[in-house]
Amino acid sequence: MNVLLVRVKPHPASINLQSFMVCEPLELEYLYAALTNHGHKVDVLDLIIDKRSFASVLKSKPYNFVCFTGYIVHVGVIKKHAALVKKLQPNAKTLVGGVHAEVVPTDFIDPSIDHIIWANGIHTTCRIVDGCDPESEAGIYAEGKTKPDIIRLEDEIFPDRKCTARYRARYNYIFHDRCATIKTSFGCPFKCRFCFCTRVCDYAVRQLDRVMDELEEIEENNVFIVDDDFTASDSRVRAFVAALGERGIKKHFIAFSRADFITAHPDTVELLSKNGFDAFFIGIESFRTGELDRFDKRTTVEQNSAAVRIIEQNGMQCYSGLIVGEDWDKRDFNTLIEYLNSFDHPLVNIQPITPMPGTPLFDEYPRKVIVPRERYELWDMAHAVFRPEKMSRRKYYYHIVRAYIKTSANKKQRKFILQRYDKSVYRRVWWGAAHVFFQYVKRIISPQ
Repeated sequence: MNVLLVRVKPHPASINLQSFMVCEPLELEYLYAALTNHGHKVDVLDLIIDKRSFASVLKSKPYNFVCFTGYIVHVGVIKKHAALVKKLQPNAKTLVGGVHAEVVPTDFIDPSIDHIIWANGIHTTCRIVDGCDPESEAGIYAEGKTKPDIIRLEDEIFPDRKCTARYRARYNYIFHDRCATIKTSFGCPFKCRFCFCTRVCDYAVRQLDRVMDELEEIEENNVFIVDDDFTASDSRVRAFVAALGERGIKKHFIAFSRADFITAHPDTVELLSKNGFDAFFIGIESFRTGELDRFDKRTTVEQNSAAVRIIEQNGMQCYSGLIVGEDWDKRDFNTLIEYLNSFDHPLVNIQPITPMPGTPLFDEYPRKVIVPRERYELWDMAHAVFRPEKMSRRKYYYHIVRAYIKTSANKKQRKFILQRYDKSVYRRVWWGAAHVFFQYVKRIISPQ
């Protein structure tokens, strides 16, 4: 069978970090490896980077299956692309998978989408392309079906990164150019009420020796560990570092962690800093105890502040996320700016609280949501999907932009970025940030 695997480009109205952060499509690389092992002919199309139009690719050769992956902001775009498949290649079957399809499969119900993969993406896709009956396949969504048990193949096959060779020079994570990605675990032992990814599966880990085998195959020097929480277990983190030494693997790593781990294990943090870890992303979420409790974050304001300083003291970059509430006023934003500037380098993603469909926060959200669910492109955790309580939406967006300019984008941080990273990285990130800035300016002028 001829199969096309597609990662779509976000809708132009979406505000997202892909303006200066494009990670490799790991899920498609896994699928490519599995499908080619089954004897199928597979192409990968990354429309975030590829300059060809989707139509021109569809006209270039016939496909039996066209498979899409994406998040909530891509739902409308995927439906549009699937309709184009049906127009240009009416005999091709269209499939959609990914974390949003697994958690909220009903969003993808559409005449142009033949199959929604809501469980065991690699296994299920291979079964469908091999010719099994979709109606009998438990991994294909249908009303009334029960999800099957999880089938993990990630330790049996590795993602085939050769399939994205034409794009690899463009894959990066913020200030880290030519950056590969790897998963060493799935899910998260914590269940924060706002977090979408933790709804996909329960926490599970890969075999460490297989992780090392995969790392040895990665050509890039920079590796982003995309586990929801790489530091869920101190003993496993230390075993990871020990295995790096035993294999003689020298890489630069970026990973996700939690503030309570950082503060409870400063010796481990120091060990990581000495063994290739350049940066951590931790979810600060808030500088208020009440908001942290509301999110079920299970960390404290003191832990958050201490964690950032421990990371910085060890010479690593700390990226962080912070949520701004519906009831914030100008004084709250001023306090936010003062709080972030208490750190050496407050490189932070500031986002309005977003009750994402599929999370407990969405089901229990007490305020009126004013952005329709069907405007998928606006559910990007950058648009305010609610009406701010103490200011207009224009002013709300203005204060978010002001907070960025006064913290992550101030003169001190720009100088730090330029000194720590080379000029090409600085220019790429700066142009990406400028793009996001002007998207916010449009929202200030005309809120959606």
